[in-house]
Amino acid sequence: MWMYDPDLSVLPAELNRRFTQGASSLPFTSKGSSWAQKTSAMNPSDHGFNPSFNMAAIKQVFNEAVERVRMPTPMRLRDLIRQIRGARTGGEERAVVNKECAYIRSTFREEDPVWRCRNVAKLLYIHMLGYPAHFGQLECLKLIASPRFTDKRIGYLGAMLLLDERQDVHLLITNCLKNDLGSTTQFVVGLALCTLGAVASAEMGRDLAGEVERHLRSPNAYVRKKAALCATRILRRVPDLLEIFLPATRSLLSEKNHGVLITGVTLITEMCEHSPDTLAHFKKIVPNLVRILKNLILAGYSPEHDVSGVSDPFLQVRILRLLRLLGRGDGDASEAMNDILAQVATNTETAKNVGNTILYETVLSIMEIRSESGLRVLGVNILGRFLLNTDKNIRYVALNTLLKTVHVDTSAVQRHRSTILDCLKDPDVSIRRRALDLSFALVNASNVCAMVRELVTFLERADPEFKATAASSIVVAAERYAPTRRWHLDTHLKVLCAAGNYVSDEVVACTIQLIGASGTVDQAWMVRRLWLALSLGNSDEPLRDGSLASDKQPLAQVALWAMGEYGDLLVRTPDEHDGDSGEEVTPGGVGKVREDDVIEVIRILLWSPQISIITKQYALLALTKLSTRFQNHTDRVREIVSAFGSHLNVDLQQRGVEFSQLFSKYDHLRHPLLERMPPPPLPTSAPPPADVVAEGDDSEELPPVRSREEPDSNALLVLLGGGDENSGTTTDRSVAQKRSPGRSAGTADLLDLLGGLDTNDSTPSTDIPSLVTNNNNLNNLMGQVTSSDSNFFSGTVTNNDAPVTITPPAVNSHPTGTPSVLALDKEGLRISISLAPGSTSGSSTSNFMMTATNLSASPMMQFLFQAAVPKTFQLQMLSPSGTTIPPCGGQVTQLLTINNPNKGPLRMRIRASYVPAGGGPAVQEQAEVNSFPAC
Repeated sequence: MWMYDPDLSVLPAELNRRFTQGASSLPFTSKGSSWAQKTSAMNPSDHGFNPSFNMAAIKQVFNEAVERVRMPTPMRLRDLIRQIRGARTGGEERAVVNKECAYIRSTFREEDPVWRCRNVAKLLYIHMLGYPAHFGQLECLKLIASPRFTDKRIGYLGAMLLLDERQDVHLLITNCLKNDLGSTTQFVVGLALCTLGAVASAEMGRDLAGEVERHLRSPNAYVRKKAALCATRILRRVPDLLEIFLPATRSLLSEKNHGVLITGVTLITEMCEHSPDTLAHFKKIVPNLVRILKNLILAGYSPEHDVSGVSDPFLQVRILRLLRLLGRGDGDASEAMNDILAQVATNTETAKNVGNTILYETVLSIMEIRSESGLRVLGVNILGRFLLNTDKNIRYVALNTLLKTVHVDTSAVQRHRSTILDCLKDPDVSIRRRALDLSFALVNASNVCAMVRELVTFLERADPEFKATAASSIVVAAERYAPTRRWHLDTHLKVLCAAGNYVSDEVVACTIQLIGASGTVDQAWMVRRLWLALSLGNSDEPLRDGSLASDKQPLAQVALWAMGEYGDLLVRTPDEHDGDSGEEVTPGGVGKVREDDVIEVIRILLWSPQISIITKQYALLALTKLSTRFQNHTDRVREIVSAFGSHLNVDLQQRGVEFSQLFSKYDHLRHPLLERMPPPPLPTSAPPPADVVAEGDDSEELPPVRSREEPDSNALLVLLGGGDENSGTTTDRSVAQKRSPGRSAGTADLLDLLGGLDTNDSTPSTDIPSLVTNNNNLNNLMGQVTSSDSNFFSGTVTNNDAPVTITPPAVNSHPTGTPSVLALDKEGLRISISLAPGSTSGSSTSNFMMTATNLSASPMMQFLFQAAVPKTFQLQMLSPSGTTIPPCGGQVTQLLTINNPNKGPLRMRIRASYVPAGGGPAVQEQAEVNSFPAC
């Protein structure tokens, strides 16, 4: 049966010829034929009788003619497109779309089979414009069930656009898909496979996986490549079906058709990503992939596959991705593909983006497999050439890739450091952001001075969105790699001046901590630099109002804190040791600062409406402290402080009232309460290399600074190698972090040390105080953690092979004449525990002194003492008197405070470790102590 089709041109060429030949004798095959011409085709006297037309065909034509008379001809798709594009406003466009959608709905309700295909095609165009078209889903299913190819094509296209696996209506097309997958026409099978690959759900994948696997073995390359893509979609939805497609997959790589090759490689890649066993199975195809890739590189010009002078770049990219997957962590597979990766990297043309794409995938493969060092350098150099490209997208991709691979070969990336720093000046914000991240990744002990100088320059002119992150990162880099203390302080000052109000509170706290832990000379130098930055800023005139400091309030907070603590150092006459040897502090030299000027600057800040409440809190406290440094200005300070007793802000009012009491009722307590704070403890790490010296700085060497990579967590957070917050244990950071890596105590060591000490007492532990370093609040150095019933012991623990630190004042005294017990006596190391002086009889808290004596003829280096007690006790260990025990009777002492609320018998398990002076493996001894001296 032949049906009139107004658009025969949409059929494939093969079907067009077939239908045209079958109807060549009809005079109404043209679209413009009239009804008289069409009816004359039925008269055998005018035209010879055509046996292909029977009565059913005549009836069909007659019915179509009646339908055309009854209903007007719908608008063609090209006419709708012309109307929509001709709309001048959005309202006109919506009016055209709404009118056409209303007409399409009416034809759908009347079940018009003649124009359904045209109406669905228009509806799909409307859907592509963003308008709702869900009401055409069922019409798409009707077109799919039609025997005509043009209807099927529009129906399947509509199904792919309007349906997905989240809708129930897609279940209705499963049977149609199964029927069409069994068709003898390759185009119908191709439509079904494309649609299944686009909308397949897990249920549809299980139902039709067998049909797809059958088409994977088809001799037709057109069907086979579509079946491979469909199998990829099914595997993503149902990975359990992998074994069904596995036997037919490997044969896809032996095809010469590039379409089958690329889809086969995609399917194998999907299988390898889902199953490690499948990945190991396909490692044997590496030589085949290398051969295919080599043929693509060495092949001559092929018009069918050439793209800008590159032979099939899409297939090359897919093969490179699969090679990267197969060579990851496999030395043999990586060695087999090293040569071909080098050939691709050197023979690919970079004049077009096509070549850059292949080079990018090649670099990723080089960096992820176990490639040779020379090949990795080649890959980094390719990315370096990308950085010089004028295309912003290529530069961004290069920076992003270098950031991911910088840990693989840092020295190779360092060669392109200047180019990376130049990217910080790029007008594109995305490139600047990636360049900034990569710059901080390149900072090390050898280039920290030059890199920080460039980064501070960038910070001064950076957009506000970069300032906070860049400032914090510069401070972290300076803390990790600072060569001298003076350079470290100067870097913090530059960051505070350059970042302004975008400096985070953590940077302010870190700077205050660093100043407090410095020596007197550095403190005097730093407080004068802060004074000049606050009072003068970028101008030569002194501070007259708060406007100069309003945009640099973090700097003002640090300066006010330093002026309050070290005001006496600020006003003294500077000597030759106070200045920076590399630069002048002020124009014309450093002059003497008067006490009146300091108080006046603080007063201006206190009464400035542009200054925040937090900065005023710093200022009020600094002014109160200066009353003990500037003895001649006590009355003026008291007058300014008393005025804040009626301030509108509750906090400032409370401070004003409380501080005023120190000048009247409690004047005898003012000097002790406002004395200079003790230096806060600074965590330490390995010192920087001796050959690294800051440029233009000859100040004192900086003590070791802890790396930010080491966790600065509470000493009571980790008991058994994990996140147990309830363990109450302490140790000494200055000793523990000097241990060699081979002596790190892991979870197994803790179990050995703590095992068997539990007294099975269900009495819950009480609160255990411990000292912790908190950069967010330097005035709160005392932390407290409550241990729960799950807390087994309080003793020494380690966290990630690095013991957590408690650094109270070191104990240097050694008690004599007190009861003691010998805890350990092995290999020349004798450890005794005695009752410390001051322990009262009957008290629940006892102090014990551990004394370690070296009876050998060589010193014991990196000595570390650890202890653990049952969970009914609480143990606190202060810092030892040293980490090296001298030979021939040398001693190290350490104070232990034990809380025994139940007054039960004390049991302790101890461990001592040290490194012999002549080197060699670490020595570790362990013992248990049960008979402690009575209090």
